[in-house]
Amino acid sequence: MTTGKGSNEEEPGERVAKVIARAGLASRREAEAFIAAGRVTVNGAVITSPALNVTSEDSITVDGEPLPQRERTRLFLYHKPRGLVTTHSDPQGRPTIFAALPKNLPRLMSVGRLDMNTEGLLLLTNDGGLAGVLELPATGWLRRYRVRAHGRVQQARLDELRHGITVDGVRYGSIEAQLEREQGANLWLVFAMREGKNREVKNVLGHLGLAVNRLIRVSFGPFQLGDLPEGDVMEVRTRHLREQLGERVAALAGADFSGPITAPAPAQEPISIHRPQARAIGDREAQRPRPASKHGRHPARAALRAPRDDAEKLRAKKRSPKRHAAEAERLGEPELARREKRRRRFRRKKS
Repeated sequence: MTTGKGSNEEEPGERVAKVIARAGLASRREAEAFIAAGRVTVNGAVITSPALNVTSEDSITVDGEPLPQRERTRLFLYHKPRGLVTTHSDPQGRPTIFAALPKNLPRLMSVGRLDMNTEGLLLLTNDGGLAGVLELPATGWLRRYRVRAHGRVQQARLDELRHGITVDGVRYGSIEAQLEREQGANLWLVFAMREGKNREVKNVLGHLGLAVNRLIRVSFGPFQLGDLPEGDVMEVRTRHLREQLGERVAALAGADFSGPITAPAPAQEPISIHRPQARAIGDREAQRPRPASKHGRHPARAALRAPRDDAEKLRAKKRSPKRHAAEAERLGEPELARREKRRRRFRRKKS
C-alpha cells in the first residue's frame, strides 16, 4: 500500500482513523486531528489525510509509538459528580473526570459529554468506534434526565415539545417532558430526548421561562444510573453489553467481544473514587473486639456488645432521613416508593 494514493471505501481494510479509534487510543475525531497534525505514520511514511484505508498488514504509529493491541470492547457506567468537566485535559485548569477515575482502568473516552454542573450517568468506553456510534442521533437511544428548575409551567405546554421546538434558530427534535412535582419556588421534571444537542435541556426549558438549577441524567438507552453512588464507576459485563447493544449497533461500531483484556477492572463492582478501598473481610473480622475470657464473658453476649458490622451500618445508612431525601431527589418520589415496596416484599419473603 502506498500512502500517497487516495483511498475509498471500496478498497480493502478500514479508514486509518477508525483503526486508531478502535485501538482505544483516541476517538475517531481525535484520530483525524492527529493525522492532520502529522503525528501518524503508515508503513514509515507520515500521512496528513484520513482518506486512507489500512489492513492488519500495515504498520501504524502515533507519535512514533505503534498502536496498542486492541482490547475487547468494554463499557463502564460512571456517576459523574458536579464540578468536573468531561475532557482529558482542560485549558482552564478545571478538574476533569478522567483525572478522578481509578488508575487501574484502561484508557477510556466518554460517550458524548455532560456539562460541568450536570451530574448523573455518563457512559465510558475503551472503543472509539462504539463511542462514535452511540453518540449519533440515528442510533435512537433515549437520554432521560431529572430536572429541578425555578419557575412554573403547565403540563399542556410541556406536551407541545413532543412535536419539537425551535429556539434561537436551533431546531430540537421530539422531547418527552413530564411535570413531576412542585417544591417551593422550584419544580421537578422528567425530561427525555434522543438527540442530546449542546445544552438542549437548559435552552429548551429556558425558552419556556424556567431556570434549570439541577440536572441529573438517570439513563442513556438501556443503561440506568440506578443506585450507583456518586463518583463511582461500574463495568457492564460483556454478555450483558452484547445483548443491550444488539446486532445492528454492534456491527456499526465494529465491536469486538472476544479480544483480550489487558487492564482488568472488577466487573459489576463499584470502584470508589473518593473513598479508600474497603479492607478485606478477613481483615475486618480480625479487628473486631474479642470477648475477654478473664471476665468470663460468653462469646454470644460479647458479640451483642460489639459494634455493628459493615452490613448493618450500610442498612442504617440507607434508612437515614438524609439518604432518603437524597434518593428522593435523584430518583423521584414515585420511583423511590416503588423500590421501597419491592424491598419490603423481598424482606417478607426472606422471613
